[in-house]
Amino acid sequence: MNTPINTGDFNGGISLIRDCVGGKPGERLLIVSEPESSGVYDAQAAKQVAAAGRALGMTVYEFESSSFINSDEEKAILLDSLRGFDHIVFFSRVGDQIRFLSNENIPPSTMCYTLNQESLNSNFGTACHHGMAEIKNAIDIACWNSKKIRVTCPLGTDYVGSPQWNREKPTEVSLKRFPLLVPQPIPALGFKGRIALSRFLIGTGSRFYDPYYLPLPGVVFAHVDDNRIVRFEGDQEHVASVENHYRQVAGQLDIDPWFVDSWHAGIHPGCNFESDANHDLMRWSGTAFGNPRILHFHTCGNYAPGEICWNILDPTVELDGVSLWENGTLHPERLASGAEILHRHTNLAALFANPVREIGLAC
Repeated sequence: MNTPINTGDFNGGISLIRDCVGGKPGERLLIVSEPESSGVYDAQAAKQVAAAGRALGMTVYEFESSSFINSDEEKAILLDSLRGFDHIVFFSRVGDQIRFLSNENIPPSTMCYTLNQESLNSNFGTACHHGMAEIKNAIDIACWNSKKIRVTCPLGTDYVGSPQWNREKPTEVSLKRFPLLVPQPIPALGFKGRIALSRFLIGTGSRFYDPYYLPLPGVVFAHVDDNRIVRFEGDQEHVASVENHYRQVAGQLDIDPWFVDSWHAGIHPGCNFESDANHDLMRWSGTAFGNPRILHFHTCGNYAPGEICWNILDPTVELDGVSLWENGTLHPERLASGAEILHRHTNLAALFANPVREIGLAC
């Protein structure tokens, strides 16, 4: 007879392993962390998840990786070290770097965006994962079926179009995400307009380069037509700085600087970032994008997620005239099946009714 597990002992760790990973007794689980000295993840979150896996009857292995993959050789060594397990959980940015790989030899893997134990055990890490999956799927379907989508923001973004999906529904990245932060990316093809860039430009986590971010003292407008950046508009000095940053990043990585691949907005009402983003941009860029107050674009490079991210604050996203996101608040009840989903997941409904607003950026 199995001994009941006191889930309160592990909180978000149980939700991650049982509900997201789908771990079963007897399976082999590898937890990949990065050095706490890197300043992004703490060590306690990974340790708690390891304890949760053992409590669920799994055989748990722990491995510390470097924070980044710097070469094809390092990538090959890492991928080789991941084989032979039933599940892998990443508390390391290397998981983000391989999340778009299509490699059948990699066991089912999950990238974890709770950067510390407090986050893991907060509403961010403990919100019903199955309910969030239903909401994400409903958003994906609504976007997939929309004939016209418009994005605006208080700083002057006005971007509109009809998504030009492939004939088949777009595929997800190869790694699961925990918690669920964003719906499927919406392709830029079929859209045009202007996007207000403010505060900073920053990398996407795909590859790392120097400088990884660019401060923006004022608003610069990016004019976009389909997959192309047509021009930047604003203070001449600021525009020149943005253009030079694009050329520098594209030159380092030998990619198309002016390509816009796709975009999507955050969906998790418990996602937060309480400290000042400007003092901790690497950590901010690794988790805050899941808050509905942030919509981000994938640019620079003709692939997802590109290498330079645009972050739009407090977006309104209208799907065929219905504001699913309104001034940075997601309203799942406005989806065709949203009210029914929230009715079945009352704790999640309460979280959406009182979402976290702290994202590390002054309004």
